[in-house]
Amino acid sequence: MKSLINYFKSLFEGIWNLLLGLKISMTNLLRKKVTEKYPENRKTRKEFERFRAQLTMPHNDKNEHKCIACGICEMNCPNDTIQVISRMETDPETGRNKKVLDKYIYDIGTCIYCNQCVSTCPQDAITWSQDFEQAVFDRDRLYMQLNQPGSKVAEKPKPAPKPAETANN
Repeated sequence: MKSLINYFKSLFEGIWNLLLGLKISMTNLLRKKVTEKYPENRKTRKEFERFRAQLTMPHNDKNEHKCIACGICEMNCPNDTIQVISRMETDPETGRNKKVLDKYIYDIGTCIYCNQCVSTCPQDAITWSQDFEQAVFDRDRLYMQLNQPGSKVAEKPKPAPKPAETANN
């Protein structure tokens, strides 16, 4: 008789626990969703300021960038993600040879997002973007040329001349 009572007691306990679980599930099912709908909010999504997604080289409206092809970012990259291909040109004003950026190749497939390239750039020519969607079907599409075709180095603004000193006699 005791085993029959224990059987029904455990049966009703199991049904009660099942109903409690269903109640929790139903309240969560009917509650307003608080998670972000990622693909739908793609345009309004804003990552935090220090987010490292993809390396970019900003250009102004005249198709000018700040890179002087010094190669410091390439030297500091721990796994050869960056290739700076430059050529020598003669400056028509001074007649001296100077390096000019030909191609800035970035391999996003091997980048470890260590920030050494951005932090060591003396010209602040490269930055991180917020674009984190980099899934592609072909590995060759992971190689990017960051400088736009036909771009050139932005000229630094010339400092204003100092006022002439007056002679005090």
